[in-house]
Amino acid sequence: MSRRKNKQHTPPMRRCAGCMESHPQQEMIRIVLRDGVLVPDPERNLNGRGVYLCPKESCWELARRKRGFSRAFRQGIPDEAVQTLIEEIRGIREVKSGDSQQ
Repeated sequence: MSRRKNKQHTPPMRRCAGCMESHPQQEMIRIVLRDGVLVPDPERNLNGRGVYLCPKESCWELARRKRGFSRAFRQGIPDEAVQTLIEEIRGIREVKSGDSQQ
């Protein structure tokens, strides 16, 4: 049986659907497609294929413009659904930033 000696654990990497750069999974926002609706999965516990976004808003817009969600989910995603998702992520971010300030 072989043993690992002094090997550092590398975090799982995920590619952003917007900028297409790879980042550690913990830094990314996971998105799941449930019944045709894009749903943020901040706890990373929903079933199904996940697509990741950088936390930068510029990447969210880039994913919308480049049809990153349609490519990643391998099906057409309406632009309105992506815009709704972006607004929902902004709301989650505002709630989390409000919690950390208290």
